[in-house]
Amino acid sequence: MEIIRFADVRPEPWRNGGGVTRELASHPKAASAQDGAWDWRVSIADVSTAGDFSVFPGMERVITIIDGELLLLTVDGSEHPLEKYRPFRFSGEAASSATLPTGDIRDLNVIARAGAFKGYTSIVEISKKRPHPVFEGQLAVLLEGKASVATGAVTEPDDGEAATSAGEPVELSRYDTVVGSDTRSPEISGRGFVAVISIDHVG
Repeated sequence: MEIIRFADVRPEPWRNGGGVTRELASHPKAASAQDGAWDWRVSIADVSTAGDFSVFPGMERVITIIDGELLLLTVDGSEHPLEKYRPFRFSGEAASSATLPTGDIRDLNVIARAGAFKGYTSIVEISKKRPHPVFEGQLAVLLEGKASVATGAVTEPDDGEAATSAGEPVELSRYDTVVGSDTRSPEISGRGFVAVISIDHVG
């Protein structure tokens, strides 16, 4: 089970200098040091000043406000009010800028190469009674609340072996990311909200 601890992720300046971002995951990993060389990237950005967003030619973006109330995003001249926990998709090569009518915000960004990958973001409320599985090709980011993650139990043993029980739960901190798997998929339980990010290969 792989957990990306937010506290261990180093903040990096935007390519246009307008803010800072923390990369949670990218593909291929070897390209992460070269901004824009990856095919997809998931990151959390802090926006404290109004101004232009970086341009990502050939990419498609999904942005979700995860802290703060409102971001006014202008894309190719059209203004879009983005509210907390409402994902918004737009072209990475579009001219885009933002204003902050209610103060600083933090946003979750999913950027994928158009025609090769498609990124999706869903906000899910978790509960203690029904653990939420995280499958292969998915990432789950704890946005708020108290939660833990455990490997799921094997329900269909192979070769007549006994089924193994679920793994011991591991506590998550805010913005920690669980990497999905189809082998004993991690399951998140607790109270709060997670962002479930799916990256589909379409090429």
